[in-house]
Amino acid sequence: MRSISVVIPNFNGKHLFEKYFENNYKILNGLGTKVQIIVVDDASTDDSVEYLENHYGSKVTVIRKEINSGFAHTCNLGIQKATNDLIFLLNTDVTLEEGYFEKLYKYFELEDTFGVMGRIIGMEDDNILDAARSPRILGRKIKPSNFFYLKDSDSLTPTFYLSGAIALMDTRKLKEINGFNEMFNPYYGEDQEMSIRAWRLGWKCYYEHNAVCRHEVSATTKGHKDSYSVKRIYFRNRYYMHHLHLQGADLNFYHLQVILSDVLPSILTLQFYKAQAYVDFLRNINELKMKKTAFKKQMKTYKSNIGIIDVIENIHIMLKYKQVIKL
Repeated sequence: MRSISVVIPNFNGKHLFEKYFENNYKILNGLGTKVQIIVVDDASTDDSVEYLENHYGSKVTVIRKEINSGFAHTCNLGIQKATNDLIFLLNTDVTLEEGYFEKLYKYFELEDTFGVMGRIIGMEDDNILDAARSPRILGRKIKPSNFFYLKDSDSLTPTFYLSGAIALMDTRKLKEINGFNEMFNPYYGEDQEMSIRAWRLGWKCYYEHNAVCRHEVSATTKGHKDSYSVKRIYFRNRYYMHHLHLQGADLNFYHLQVILSDVLPSILTLQFYKAQAYVDFLRNINELKMKKTAFKKQMKTYKSNIGIIDVIENIHIMLKYKQVIKL
């Protein structure tokens, strides 16, 4: 059984550790394999770190940051510290059900597996909050589908991206793509963009419907920013993702589509967050170009020429003739 390094990003999550960590800790330590638990504290102002040190001591490695920077940078510090075969990203507001990992190990018997995630349901009910996604294209905007799973439980279910809250990934592959893109700080879309890079290098992301965890909705982001700022960050990161992975005429068409369908209506309706998000994107376009160039060089190293449109088509091919249950 492969060893696991658990990376837990934390910001003011003492109340969540009190509610959920002990259950997860017991499940992890009952796996019968080597487990490393790394908590990266994103400059919390509560007693999160003290709580962990008092209750778990040296059983948990704590990395303390002096400056709050966001999800991607926080996770990357933990990823760099991880030494085991697999890395499991775990949010503080998630509780695992028994048997979660045992249902995921089989995916790593396949050489091209990047990672796999399970089903996320509500903390108080069984409503599905996250499952597999199959992307669709509207113009040149790439949008995840509604949640789905395959009726045949023996079939492997591809997903466009892995949730950063509960993804189990191959450590070597995750480190080779340098983890999350920190331009996406403080949050939103970084797990999708990282998964797209994995797909484009020829690896696969999967979803396992029978591996279940529960999630307290928005527990880690509520109160972090006002709703206007959250929407501005969300759309900025959408523009980042498309610019990083669309090419040539597709990219030009996308920006025209964004100006006509996002920016101008945002200005005309005085709902400026999309327009401001696009300005934020333009301010950082040179850094995006450098990231894009660096990834192109990595693709050459892997002898891959897979574009994001190819990724979408490949996922649709994998689902062809399968009985898809839409949620």
